[in-house]
Amino acid sequence: MIAKQKNDISYQVVRSRRATADIVIERDGSILVRAPESIPDERIEDMVEAKRYWIYKNLAEWRDLNATRVLREYRNGEGFLYLGRSYRLLLVANQTEPLLLKNGRFCLQRDLVDEGAIEAAKTAFRDYYISRGSERITQRLNYYAPKVGVAPHGIDVRELGNRWASCSPNGNLAFHWKCMMAPQSIIDYIVVHELCHFHHLDHTDAFWNEVDKVIPNYGERKEWLRVNGAGLDV
Repeated sequence: MIAKQKNDISYQVVRSRRATADIVIERDGSILVRAPESIPDERIEDMVEAKRYWIYKNLAEWRDLNATRVLREYRNGEGFLYLGRSYRLLLVANQTEPLLLKNGRFCLQRDLVDEGAIEAAKTAFRDYYISRGSERITQRLNYYAPKVGVAPHGIDVRELGNRWASCSPNGNLAFHWKCMMAPQSIIDYIVVHELCHFHHLDHTDAFWNEVDKVIPNYGERKEWLRVNGAGLDV
């Protein structure tokens, strides 16, 4: 990844085996240009300049969406998401596991919060989502892979920064643990999205046609993720 500057626009360039170049606004508001390995820097600069209005417009929209971001507190009654549903937090003592979901509540070891170790509490949620995600997302991959006509080699659920998922050239898939906060229909969209990258590395019409074959209403799910993605956090 290479940092670049075009007048007042700062962006990063990632080159890969893709056939075309595109520009995306990442979840943290950074600008990313995904480009073929063969395209010269000058063409990338020209593309950024040509897309100047689009970049400004989408950055303004990103700021509006993130203005309503939910800041969760680790106290009794706070709501935390799992598979699209909000569960109230209950701080408990004498619990062997750092975090459990039982009786309709997220039960968190009280000492993680009482000692002021908020990072430890966040880690408990992250580890919970990773554990559940590894099982559930594997199930959805096994269901959708034959429909897409591909065979992924491996799956990992982990921290992915500003990406919901990734597909490596050798067929390994990775998913952000925050995916487990979204409704099942959105998780399915993310799964199918990545599986379709086995056919097309970029986001051309041919790629979206592959997605459409499996999820005809993918546009609604894509829009839900764009609007609500900032709220999927602990």
